Amino acid sequence: MLTNRLARLISGRLPLTGDTPAASHLPQIYPIKDFFRNPDRGYFRLADNGAWLGFMQPVSVNGQAPRMNVFVQALQGSTPIGEARQLTYESERDISQYFWKGSNTIIYEKDFNGDENFHVLAVNAQDGKLADLTPFPGVRASIEDDLQDDPDHLLISHNQRNPEVFDVYRANIHTGELTLVAENPGNIVGWQTDHLGRVRAGIASDGLDSTLLYRDTETDSFQPIISTDFRTVVSPEFFTFDNQKLYALSNRGRDCLALVVIDPAQPELEELVLGIDKADLDGVGYSHLRKVLTAAVYQTDKPKYHFFDDISAKRYARVAEKLPGYEISLQSGTRDESKFIVAAYNDRTPGSRYIYDAVANTLDKLADINPALPEHDMAPMQPIHYTSRDGLTIHGYLTLPVGRDPKNLPCIINPHGGPWARDSWGFNPEVQFLANRGYCILQMNFRGSTGYGREFWEASFGQWGLSMQDDITDGVQWLIAQGIANPDRIAIYGGSYGGYATLAGITYTPDLYAAAVDYVGVSNLLTFMNTIPPYWKPMLTKMYSMVGDPAVDHDRLVATSPALNAEKIRTPLFIAQGAHDPRVNKDESDQMVAALRARGVDVEYMVKDNEGHGFHNDENKFEFYESMEAFLRQHLNP
Repeated sequence: MLTNRLARLISGRLPLTGDTPAASHLPQIYPIKDFFRNPDRGYFRLADNGAWLGFMQPVSVNGQAPRMNVFVQALQGSTPIGEARQLTYESERDISQYFWKGSNTIIYEKDFNGDENFHVLAVNAQDGKLADLTPFPGVRASIEDDLQDDPDHLLISHNQRNPEVFDVYRANIHTGELTLVAENPGNIVGWQTDHLGRVRAGIASDGLDSTLLYRDTETDSFQPIISTDFRTVVSPEFFTFDNQKLYALSNRGRDCLALVVIDPAQPELEELVLGIDKADLDGVGYSHLRKVLTAAVYQTDKPKYHFFDDISAKRYARVAEKLPGYEISLQSGTRDESKFIVAAYNDRTPGSRYIYDAVANTLDKLADINPALPEHDMAPMQPIHYTSRDGLTIHGYLTLPVGRDPKNLPCIINPHGGPWARDSWGFNPEVQFLANRGYCILQMNFRGSTGYGREFWEASFGQWGLSMQDDITDGVQWLIAQGIANPDRIAIYGGSYGGYATLAGITYTPDLYAAAVDYVGVSNLLTFMNTIPPYWKPMLTKMYSMVGDPAVDHDRLVATSPALNAEKIRTPLFIAQGAHDPRVNKDESDQMVAALRARGVDVEYMVKDNEGHGFHNDENKFEFYESMEAFLRQHLNP
């Protein structure tokens, strides 16, 4: 019989027997490397003219461990021909991202040992000539505008002049020459260009209040047009196609982010273009060729699209018809919009990649991303929801191990990082790995998770370790009340904020968990904000308001810091940390380990000297998950 409190937590009992969507067979146990290795070939991108295909694959350089590097290959129609040619030779870390600049240049970013101080590099796709456009040690750079109509330049921002702010430069992709376009006066946290690549808007912030700045030309001075506190978002996405107004995502006067048009001459008025009930818009796209809005994306239980034009809607429908049972997304396209890279995936597979010819309406496969994991052996991800103890609806995802009766199972509670982010439906290698080992996995979008509107987000302010943690605890109790979880065999695992939630879980509800894995998690709310990167410092006041001010809220932050309350912990704990983590300093894990070992509590601790906020190198990922598997098996006996 359920207690009254647990009964109130339940909203919509899940099927527990024959009608579960899990397959009836027990799948084989797949090697860890099959879940976490890089694809043999992936990250496909089309050159502007459609004559060349770019992709990444792991390759060893100078005998080092294989890293993801960029290759190019000629296309005949939609078919790769001839030998693929290696274009980059990175040996220390995978390339984080890349794209075609026109049809002859690849632009990519890389950092060093996970420090997130990214450099922007350009490599000529014909002769392999490489130029580091931001060759400044300890400086973080990013791309502001790829300047599609300028074959020779990009707009790049970096913080060499002042580590706390970013100036904008025009970068010559051939010579590396940088020309200052916009100098940051010290308070601008975001820039916006028009369709001619001119820096015409910016967001200024003192940490708590934000101001949208606008100018008609680059020779004019910026003028403030909209001021809001940080709870209200007015985020310019791009200019209207006449370069006179701004499309923006805004929640002024509403709970959820909607697409609006803002006229700088009448900035207090918003022309509503699209709003979705009870869901924030994640983003919106447009056609550079046709100068029209194409689609907006948002999430409910699964990804959703709203199409603005018939061409985009019909193109999506034609591709979807060819790939039933899969979600699709168009990842890259030619300048004339005749060909696209299509990703097809679902919750049980990262799927395949194709070239779609929109003129011929043909689909040609390029690769399966992970053929080592058969879709039929992977576990469905079920959207669920439950009610928190104070009446909020908490959405999440439950993944049940294939072929097992969903009763009395060992379970992993997996709170996401951020915390102002969210878990989404789709293929998750961590979740599938754990399900393959016989665990059920519960992911919940606790209060503060994004996508559910401003009120739900604001409900997290000042609630680290308090009601945010209660939402996680209530999810565990919901899972127990369903009869799915064995209450004696529940572990909690998370990274970043999820690592904090893991530590908080075993500190404040020590009887709930049989084991815990903290991955680059915060442990001390008084210290973690002291070690943030300098470019986060302009937002420190906002962090104080959202998390807590060490001076004003000292007692609360002490009470909700696991490292300062380690005497309450008795759950077996495994901690993993990157030595160069710029977001959660290694000291956060060090002090947690020291506090436990001072009490004679054994804690397993893994540190990697060539990693940052999470492990990215294959060999480190494999070692981490092998250790986690052994640790969970020891304490949960799946």
